[in-house]
This record gives sequence, structure tokens and C-alpha cells, in this order.
Amino acid sequence: MENTEQSISYQPPKMPEVKAVSFATLRGALKAGIDDFLKAPLFGLFFGGIYAVGGWLIIASLIYLNMPWMIIPLAIGFPLIGPFIAVGLYEVSRRIAAGKPLVWSEVLLVMFHQRERQLSWMAFVVLFVFWLWIYQVRLLLALFLGFKSVSTFPKFIEVVTSTQEGLLFLGVGTISGAILSFVMFSATVISMPLLLDRELDFVSAMICSFKTVFKSPVPMLSWGVMVVVLAFVGMAPAFVGLIVILPILGHATWHLYEAAIGSESAEQTTGG
Repeated sequence: MENTEQSISYQPPKMPEVKAVSFATLRGALKAGIDDFLKAPLFGLFFGGIYAVGGWLIIASLIYLNMPWMIIPLAIGFPLIGPFIAVGLYEVSRRIAAGKPLVWSEVLLVMFHQRERQLSWMAFVVLFVFWLWIYQVRLLLALFLGFKSVSTFPKFIEVVTSTQEGLLFLGVGTISGAILSFVMFSATVISMPLLLDRELDFVSAMICSFKTVFKSPVPMLSWGVMVVVLAFVGMAPAFVGLIVILPILGHATWHLYEAAIGSESAEQTTGG
């Protein structure tokens, strides 16, 4: 019996075109993010509040478990999961841009359905990197401060700022944390809103995100630095500032995605 060869044509995913962004683009995205927050403040405060409450629960848990030395590493790593929490904000901005009504049930339903799409895989990537960060901190703590007593948070601050081992821990941790943050930022800054907006696999979305950063490295890295600085400012008063800062950054990231890639809904509206 002769074997009949059947040719199976594989259609690779159509990669969106990546545009260069400038500092003017960043200013426009930030302004648009503020405008979206003012247009839908309750949505912004709701999602920002989830982030703040999450921070409070983490700090309370560490104090209860007598692990005060993990407060700073977790506070630093906490913004890594920000892009995933901001998915609801991306959807709000998308609906505002498309002129669609903002209905709580519809916005939350869109977020719920993301579990069946590629965005859920990106959530796994984000949590995996967050886990790497925590594992790395624990390893550095064992290497540099393994024999130091850090039973309280003030004692931990004293040890890391007044001893040679503590300063080495801070130095190595800062460098390795910066590398992880760069990788996470480059992988998610565009891929999260892209996966919400288009049918694309998460690997292709991350490639587009990295391309955006490498195509406009100075503006994009400046954007990343601004996000980190504002996140720390928001966390300083017991995470309260994040209730406003996170929504603005989330909305602004959507508009940055629109500038760098272009939303599918906008293309359909204009007939592109």
C-alpha cells in the first residue's frame, strides 16, 4: 500500500509591525493614561485598590510568620506582577478608545476569559520570574547574612546598612534584581496589552515586546525607570499611593502599546 504524502501548510502567526517610540510618545501616553483614569476613576481605584490590599496582606503575613527580612525583597519584587494585574485597566482603556460602554460585568468577564487565552501563559511567566527573584533573595541572604541575627525589621535594616556582608548583599542583590527587572519589563511592557487585544501566541507577543524595547532603547528604558520610581513612590506610604499611581500607569501602558503596535480595534475602526 502506497503512503500518500499530505502536505500540511503551517501558517506562522502574523507578527505586528513594531514602530519606534519617542519621548513625545511617552508624554502622550502618560497624558492619555491620566485622562482615562479621570474618565473612569472607579475602575482605576478598584484595580489600584486590589494591588494595595495585596501589598498589605504580604507585609502582614511576613510579620505574622516572623520573616521581616523578606519585606524589602517582596516589596521590590511586587511590581513585577503589576502588568498582569493591570489587564483590567487595559480593557477599560480599550473600551474608552473604541467608544464602548464601561460595564463592570463586561470588563470583569473579559478578564475572566483570559484564562483560556495566551495571556494566562504570560501570567505564568511573570509568576515564574517573581519566584526566581524570591529564590535568589533567599540564596543571597543565606550566602551573605546566614549567620546574622535579623529577627526584626529594624535589625535587618541595621545589618544590611552597617556591615560588610550586608552591603555586599545589597550590591549583588541590586545588580541581579536590575537584570531580572530588565528582562521582565522587556518581555511584558507590550506583550500584555498585545495579548489582550489580538489573537497571538505568548512567545510571539514577548518577541514583539523585546523588539519595541530594542528599537527605541532610550525612551523605553526611560519609561521603565519612570514606572519603577513611581511604583516606589506609591509604595512608600504603606502602598496607598498605588491606588492612584497604578491605574494611571496601566492606562498609559495601553496607549504606549497603541503607539508602538496599534490596537486591533482601532485598525478595524479605521478600516486598516
